[in-house]
Amino acid sequence: MGSRSVMLSLIALLVILHAQLWLGRGSIPKVAQLQTQLKAQTQLNQQAVQTNQQLAAEVRDLKEGLEMVEEKARMELGMIKVNEIYVLIARP
Repeated sequence: MGSRSVMLSLIALLVILHAQLWLGRGSIPKVAQLQTQLKAQTQLNQQAVQTNQQLAAEVRDLKEGLEMVEEKARMELGMIKVNEIYVLIARP
């Protein structure tokens, strides 16, 4: 009877461990789902880094040179220089 109860205890323990493997907090499907989320978040982070680098370069250009300020004033505000003739070419 003693060996039978040990055997049943081991089988119950094996069933519990197997259930944890497939259904528990660190189960195989949950780990796969977290890996997918990690890949998606990594891609978003890379895009954010690129955007930040572009913005940092633009800020650096605005601080260092007047060419960027002049270009922005011309394109966004329609400003022109003194004694300069503005010509607008309309395309159909």
